[in-house]
Amino acid sequence: MWVAELADLLTPLQLDGYGIRPRQADGLPGIVLSPFLHLGLGHLIANTSGLLVLGSLLAWTTRHLWLVTVGVVLLGGAGVWLLGAPRTVVIGASGVVYGYAAFLAVYGFAARRIAPALVGVLVIVLYGGLLWGVLPLRPGVSWQGHLFGALAGVALALWLGRRDRAARPRSARPRRAP
Repeated sequence: MWVAELADLLTPLQLDGYGIRPRQADGLPGIVLSPFLHLGLGHLIANTSGLLVLGSLLAWTTRHLWLVTVGVVLLGGAGVWLLGAPRTVVIGASGVVYGYAAFLAVYGFAARRIAPALVGVLVIVLYGGLLWGVLPLRPGVSWQGHLFGALAGVALALWLGRRDRAARPRSARPRRAP
């Protein structure tokens, strides 16, 4: 992300045009490229801090960091490409940030594991304000990227949480009180 932004700032490449262009064939590569492209250093710093904090929590609570990252980029990006605003170019890693936050909020409950569930509650408390980012409140902000990143995070948390819960030996599963 940082290399791409520095190249964009220091050269005439204008990389920001390679983001997601909804429903345009030439916008399909943007699904993969958009998280690496940012609209200036402020945008990049904001996304970097979210990725570092939430990515660290995700790596600490699960072994799914890379799968969640790739899944959120592809699923969230596909959602933006299919349903994003026409004649726009969507860039930035905030969809991944929203995907991480949503994954962390749901995974522990889906997996029925105490530590990840507590992390999920912490994320909800500390990052609950992200919820406003999925609403079309600010012009120029891709709320669709936030929304589809979050939806991808929830879908992945439910799938991986249930899969992890089913893979645990019965003796390691929480017991219900009689």
